[in-house]
Amino acid sequence: MIYFDHNATTPIDDRVFDAMLPFLKTFYGNPSSLYRHGRACRSAIDAAREQLAALIGVQPGQIIFTSGGTEANNLALATLAPQAGLAVSATEHPSVIEPALHLQSMGHPLTLLDVDANGRIPQDAIDEVISLKPSLVSIMLANNETGAIQNIEHYADQLKAHGIKVHTDAVQALGKIPVDFNRLGAHLMSLSSHKIYGPKGCGALVFEKSVAIKPILLGGGQEQGFRAGTENVAAIVGFGKAAELAKLELAERQAHLLKLRTLLEHGLRAMPGLTVFAEQAERLPNTVQVGIHGIDGEMLLMQLDQKGIAVSSGSACASGIREASPVLVAMGIDPAQAKSAIRISLGKANTEAEVIEFIKQVNSLTR
Repeated sequence: MIYFDHNATTPIDDRVFDAMLPFLKTFYGNPSSLYRHGRACRSAIDAAREQLAALIGVQPGQIIFTSGGTEANNLALATLAPQAGLAVSATEHPSVIEPALHLQSMGHPLTLLDVDANGRIPQDAIDEVISLKPSLVSIMLANNETGAIQNIEHYADQLKAHGIKVHTDAVQALGKIPVDFNRLGAHLMSLSSHKIYGPKGCGALVFEKSVAIKPILLGGGQEQGFRAGTENVAAIVGFGKAAELAKLELAERQAHLLKLRTLLEHGLRAMPGLTVFAEQAERLPNTVQVGIHGIDGEMLLMQLDQKGIAVSSGSACASGIREASPVLVAMGIDPAQAKSAIRISLGKANTEAEVIEFIKQVNSLTR
């Protein structure tokens, strides 16, 4: 199979699996227990926290391990959304949009930040939200569909100057571009393991020490009292190892992915009626979302699947919903054109030969 859906999930790196295996079979103790097996698991969690901290430039104590990016996003919004309200960009992942709408239903004012035709937040949208003075603004670092990268550092400087807290969902950016929490200037940042060749079911919320975290899971003192529940030791170990590898290999991965993306876009642009969404924005090196006039994106996806090629029509968390992508609609894309979209998200093991085969198959299926 040619796998081009790495923004949905990545395969576990063999080195990550090897690091996890002892904590699935041998060191199965509860990390809160004081005997030897428990202490071994606690030490492994501490080591993983240090590995992740090194990747994003923070202290280990600033990391709360969660069950994934969705829980991290929910925890961030619950922490920083008191009655003064919140604002989120219109192109956020459902795990930000849905809790934001839930908070709105509970009486918290909600503002959606407009984006331009390339998915970028314009300055006038930032100016408007500053005038509204919400408690929290949540803007993703890189979009999961288009790959468009937002200038979080620039936005955060302005928002913080007016006493507004900032959260960024960096799930898609981690491991593909440099992610430095302090440089970005956010108060909170969400991450996920399975987007960087680690296991599913593990993520993290990174927090500035001045932020008072409000737990949403109660019942134990795990994760500094911020996230109750026995830790998923093997997954956390895997996340730590994946973070260590991402730090060591980031430049190499970036260069490889950008080379493949350039080859892919060059081949696709020759097709009549094809649009690359967010083409003028700075984008992740691995992500291309395209639409082909007159082609149904989900039908093309299934036809490619029959050819042994896996791509996506948008967010994996919204699969099965036969509507135009809210991300593309927010960018002003006509809903009919948006329904033609497919997303190709490349990974570190993909090859030029696979890209060339993909271009060939798309051409044959859309004539």
